[in-house]
Amino acid sequence: MAYLINEDCINCGACEPECPNEAIAEGDPIYAINPDLCTECVGYHDESQCISVCPVDCIEPNLDYEETKEQLLKKKESIG
Repeated sequence: MAYLINEDCINCGACEPECPNEAIAEGDPIYAINPDLCTECVGYHDESQCISVCPVDCIEPNLDYEETKEQLLKKKESIG
């Protein structure tokens, strides 16, 4: 499932360079994650990098985009 950044975001930008799919972009007023590009870092890392670097824990699962690990791997292949 893709992630989303909630309103607790402090707009620090720590997450953006960590995303291997460039799914994170600066928004107004907070950063946003493109669910069509988010693969939860499946196929790249053992854990989601954006979550591991977020200083305020504002990144959470986007319940509108539930995907299996296999679906995330297929998405990764289609992006890259």
